[in-house]
Amino acid sequence: MKLLLNYIKRYKLLLVLNIISVFGFALVELGIPTIMAKVIDHGIVYQDISYIKRMGVVIGIISIIGVIGTITLGYCSSKISSNITRDIRNDIFKKSQEFSHTEYDKFGVSSMITRTGNDAFVLLQFTNTLLKMALLTPVMFIISLIMILKTNLSLSLVLAITVPFIIAGVIVIAKISEPLSETQQKRLDKLNRISRENLTGIRVIRAFGNDKHESERFDETNELYAQVAKKLNKLMSISQPTFFFLLNLAIIAIFIVSSNMINSGTLQVGQLVAFIEYLFHAMFSIMLFSMVFVMYPKAQVSANRIREILEEEPIIKSPVNGVKETDIKGEIEFNNVSFKYPDSDEYVLKNVSFKAKKGETIAFIGSTGSGKSTLINLIPRFYDVTEGYINVDGINVKDYDLKALRKKIGFIPQKSLLFTGSIANNIRFGKKNASTGEVEYSTKVAQAYDFISKKQKKFDEVISEGGANLSGGQKQRLSIARAIVRRPEIYIFDDSFSALDFKTDATLRKRLKSETKDSVVLIVAQRVGSIMDADKIIVLNEGEVVGIGTHKELLKNCDIYYEIAESQLTKEELN
Repeated sequence: MKLLLNYIKRYKLLLVLNIISVFGFALVELGIPTIMAKVIDHGIVYQDISYIKRMGVVIGIISIIGVIGTITLGYCSSKISSNITRDIRNDIFKKSQEFSHTEYDKFGVSSMITRTGNDAFVLLQFTNTLLKMALLTPVMFIISLIMILKTNLSLSLVLAITVPFIIAGVIVIAKISEPLSETQQKRLDKLNRISRENLTGIRVIRAFGNDKHESERFDETNELYAQVAKKLNKLMSISQPTFFFLLNLAIIAIFIVSSNMINSGTLQVGQLVAFIEYLFHAMFSIMLFSMVFVMYPKAQVSANRIREILEEEPIIKSPVNGVKETDIKGEIEFNNVSFKYPDSDEYVLKNVSFKAKKGETIAFIGSTGSGKSTLINLIPRFYDVTEGYINVDGINVKDYDLKALRKKIGFIPQKSLLFTGSIANNIRFGKKNASTGEVEYSTKVAQAYDFISKKQKKFDEVISEGGANLSGGQKQRLSIARAIVRRPEIYIFDDSFSALDFKTDATLRKRLKSETKDSVVLIVAQRVGSIMDADKIIVLNEGEVVGIGTHKELLKNCDIYYEIAESQLTKEELN
């Protein structure tokens, strides 16, 4: 478990205390039976009261040491395992922030949530058990074995016969449980995915009356997960009863053999009592250690899944000594840009070329699937171009420090995403240190101030998860305000006006025109009416540029643009 060892090394002091406390615990568990044997054979047999009292004091001291050792052992193991789990989750989250869309598509959001939550918890349980049992049980077994051999060599043969059966059982259980654990985690991924889809799509499910179908789909997946869980639980539950069965057989054998030895005077009663205690601890240590091996396959599966995340190298990385500052501000150039997704053979964009300068508004229009959103996702390097290059302010986007590149951009996605928290905090997501005046001004430009001022708590009004307590248009306006407060060099609107009524749309665009005069504005749109005033309109069809020009120019020169305009505008507007 290289992954766990790398994290355990971070807590060396706690690990040392953990090891010391193990010996304190072992002293109590094995020291007291030894003293009790002497009390029986010497104090009770010879009725030596003073000897019994002295040994009672010794037992008391050892018990105090044992209590301290037990508490320290529990504290250290819990502290280390909790800290390791915290560190793992932090590292997974930090790593996920470096991922491009390609890595998210590869792992899947539901699987990443499972790995962060459930898989990390499995490692917490395993680490806690490991630190308690893996160190304690070898010490207990070795000392118990020495005391067994020292007490009576003939009786120790019982242990030699029993132990191989326990070890064989542990190996069999471990071999069977590993593939079951892997299947269980994969089915948990699927269960989480279905749960997530149902919770986020509850309105659609109810609208189409598919509640029963979704319940059946969930029940089916849940049943498959439960079947594997039952098999694993049954497998694990066999170990403890089997151990106690073997222990009882061993004790019966010891009583049979020891009865003759006591009669012949070669074994004392106190030695027999101590021997049984030593035998119990020796076998119990093996059983406890076997728990580590039984848990290991599941922990190994979870560790592998977590390691896959941590060792995944993002396709898109910030270059060493990447560009952070440029002399030119507000220029974009696409030069013969072609793009295909990493897992696809077909090009989504083909030989796209255009230039945009400060103060210009560039609009993109085309049928669904023409590559509009894909094109603008290449600018902040959500994906990298397959062929050609993109320059921002005269520098290839691949040469920029990623944070510096994205700091230049105010991105308003197609699907408005707001975070749980106040309206003000959501807007300040675009600029952390934005003043109250800047926040208010950005909402006035985005036409959001009026509905915010009607809220009971104004800018302190809490937005629920996913912005469920806001309309689609309100969410879009807040997303736009979040970009405006940033004052970026490049504004990217990915169909960000679709939920607005025509009046609000027109007012917002008019205000944006004056606010973005020192920036490049890129707009992906479906409505011709919202881009008629753009300085340049780029028409896409099946990933290729089929027209570039103003609204009037394209009506004359681009058939596809004319068809789109004809379906949306009146005859008077077309002429």
